[in-house]
Amino acid sequence: MRDRFGEAWDLLFHPPVAHRGLWTPDGAPENSLGAFQAACAAGYGIELDVHLSSDGEAMVFHDNTLARMTGIEGRLRDHTAGELGEMSLKGTDETIPTLVETLALIGHRAMVHIELKTHWGEVGPLERRVHEIIIDHAGPLCIIGFNPYSHAWFADHYPGVLRGLDSFSYKDVKHLSEVERQAYARLEQVAIARPHFLALGLDMLPSERADAYRADGMPVVAWTVRQPEQWEAVKDHCDNLIFEGFHP
Repeated sequence: MRDRFGEAWDLLFHPPVAHRGLWTPDGAPENSLGAFQAACAAGYGIELDVHLSSDGEAMVFHDNTLARMTGIEGRLRDHTAGELGEMSLKGTDETIPTLVETLALIGHRAMVHIELKTHWGEVGPLERRVHEIIIDHAGPLCIIGFNPYSHAWFADHYPGVLRGLDSFSYKDVKHLSEVERQAYARLEQVAIARPHFLALGLDMLPSERADAYRADGMPVVAWTVRQPEQWEAVKDHCDNLIFEGFHP
């Protein structure tokens, strides 16, 4: 894999990855340019989330709805990129950035884990826009996300993009049946997604199935680690961590 992905493959293992940037409750908000700048300055990798705006732009934001981060009711997907770019994050001077703006800021300074927030049954538009953007980015990056069909889209269309499948226990996921939840908790969706590495929630680590994939050469990244003790408990089964709330 090192021969195929070069520096990006090495950076899967070190340094640790700042979850939604290096944000703090009283400083730069999550998924803001300020949080990404702070992560770069501290020497960490960066994890971020992307959705499509109503006019087809990739916006860096975690939630489907705007209220938690902006105080504005409604869905992100119902607003244009221009409208979203004027919305204040948590009452700060930071606003919702585009993926283009974000990657321009980061440049080659950090490995970027781009999590695609693709809705079920909507694979294609977000993936295409993100690929249009990342082909012009000179720095190391990878695509991550929970939707295995999103990964399959990249595997079929652009297999040269490094991909990591997100998963967790799926105990409270309502859009899947009980049979599907159990199958996904067992990582059976790996066969659909065909990822290069796994990004696994702490609620399913350690995992015998993940250990087997790891033994076959598929790295495992743990998320979201919020205390050093959590990392100590799983680090023998993982290759890196996505963290927040402390400096590993």
